[in-house]
Amino acid sequence: MRVLVIGANGQTGHQLVTQLHTRGDVPIAGLRPDEDGEEWEDQGIAVRRLDLLAKPEKIASALMDCEAIMFAAGSGGRTKDDMTLLIDLDGAVKTMQAAQIAGVDRFLMISMLFAEDRNRWAEPLKPLYAAKFYADNWLVHQTNLAYTIVQPGALSFHPGTGHIKSDPLAVGSIPRADLAAFMVAALHAPQTIGKTIPVLSGDLSIAEVLAQL
Repeated sequence: MRVLVIGANGQTGHQLVTQLHTRGDVPIAGLRPDEDGEEWEDQGIAVRRLDLLAKPEKIASALMDCEAIMFAAGSGGRTKDDMTLLIDLDGAVKTMQAAQIAGVDRFLMISMLFAEDRNRWAEPLKPLYAAKFYADNWLVHQTNLAYTIVQPGALSFHPGTGHIKSDPLAVGSIPRADLAAFMVAALHAPQTIGKTIPVLSGDLSIAEVLAQL
């Protein structure tokens, strides 16, 4: 499957492109216009430039030949709340609108654990939680996309174990490698469509968690 990973040079996006490529899918590295794509091109992976600050019609031009989108972009910890609003919320929503314009049906979104519950929003990440809350809400209620929203716990740099759990009441963390592995598996799992799925490190294989959905 031809999958555009938006935010491919990010820490999780990098894992997504690599794991899609290893699985045998055809990843496309979605980068900002000013980002370096040489690493991907050296591996024979196509690079696609798109600006999340642009209008949806412009973004759509980068999506036309894709079969699925994974949204892993974020404004990053070095920016202020205005960029959280413009990238993590409006950039995500414009990508959803662009997907509909381009006729791309499958959309996988990386959100945050407890994004839907304001009582669980922790300082100083409340602006990011709010962005994820409204972006997820738009995806569910304002589009007809075949969506999967994945809500990871705190992301770590630990090596992946391949073992996770999906518990809406639990707290914890998950290695980025395991988050990416779940996303790649969910891409090909029809039972994940139309669902919001929390993921944390656990003692079940990804296949076992998918079988429970």
